[in-house]
Amino acid sequence: MRYDVVVIGGGIVGLATALQILEKKPGTRLLLIEKEEGTAKHQTGHNSGVIHSGLYYKPGSLKARNCIDGYNMLLDFCRKEEIEHDLCGKIVVATQKEQLPILETLYQRGSENGLKNLEYLSVEQMKEIEPHVAGIKGIKVPQTGIIDYKAVAAKYAEKIEKADGRINYNEKVYSISEYGGVSTVVTNRGSHDTSLVINCAGLYSDKVAQMSQQEKINLQIVPFRGEYYEIKPEKKHLVKHLIYPVPDPNFPFLGVHFTRMIGGGVEAGPNAVLAFKREGYKKTDFNFQELKETLLFPGFRKVAAKYWKTGLGEYYRSFSKAAFTKALQELIPEITSDDLIPGGAGVRAQACDVSGGLLDDFSIIENAQAINVCNAPSPAATSSLAIGNTVSELALKRL
Repeated sequence: MRYDVVVIGGGIVGLATALQILEKKPGTRLLLIEKEEGTAKHQTGHNSGVIHSGLYYKPGSLKARNCIDGYNMLLDFCRKEEIEHDLCGKIVVATQKEQLPILETLYQRGSENGLKNLEYLSVEQMKEIEPHVAGIKGIKVPQTGIIDYKAVAAKYAEKIEKADGRINYNEKVYSISEYGGVSTVVTNRGSHDTSLVINCAGLYSDKVAQMSQQEKINLQIVPFRGEYYEIKPEKKHLVKHLIYPVPDPNFPFLGVHFTRMIGGGVEAGPNAVLAFKREGYKKTDFNFQELKETLLFPGFRKVAAKYWKTGLGEYYRSFSKAAFTKALQELIPEITSDDLIPGGAGVRAQACDVSGGLLDDFSIIENAQAINVCNAPSPAATSSLAIGNTVSELALKRL
């Protein structure tokens, strides 16, 4: 069978893209390929489940536009499909005077991105919301929420199949070739002919993108593992909502924070350390070839040379529970090492260009055969329907 579209990747972005295509053009012959046994097995299923509001992102950027649009689309979808979520709100806390200009920038960005009812908080006002927090000034962001993105992804998949889309699990892509305007996607289970390939392969999106073109792409995925602790049940009262630090503007990471989870409990983290394997969720996970590719990539070497001190600090926190606790105590001084239970971990597919830039915005690369979503880290889950809308419109112009 020849397909109109083959989508590679069963994470939340690939699923949302497939769903949007089928809803906009019913009858499209669509196949989604996922190498795991089910959906949301990697970035989607390992994140902290936050519904991001759009506070952090540069106005006009793909992240800002897609986060705001995706936020509203996600909430509409969850209400319609009765998926549990909670707009509990969060506070962003400055703990040092040096952070106040960055806090001001966040407030301005949020306002420019259309967030309503942002509110500066004094020490006393922060204590009213989060009695145990420490800081000198904060911002209240009422739009932020929590959700289980695995449940959202499962609903996307259910609706794809109801719309006569096909999903193949346990199928890994080996190569993509083109002849006479038809692309052939070769997998461990055979091959599929299609008019268009859409690459939403997450941690392997750069490798899949390279399959569909001869010229070398200008970026590489660098995997960063984020490790979490959970707070003991008897200490959950220390966190009422979500508590975030002021982020380091040099990095596309938000810093260790406290997150209420939709299923109960509170998570603390993550840090951000280089993973020695693209799907390396444990400290002991190692793939020589993948690590070699990372270390030899000129862009990563430039990042490492510039920010090695920060990187060492992240690794120190990874192996030292006391250091991790100390970072958390900047926000909640009452937290102790004994209050923390080892939690899960996720791996962020962070694109890095050859000049040493960690891409802060979403990246979509088109060529004759394919549309490649090559950088879609946080807030991609929140933005999934908006990213899917963007990619589906690009796809439908070709069909």
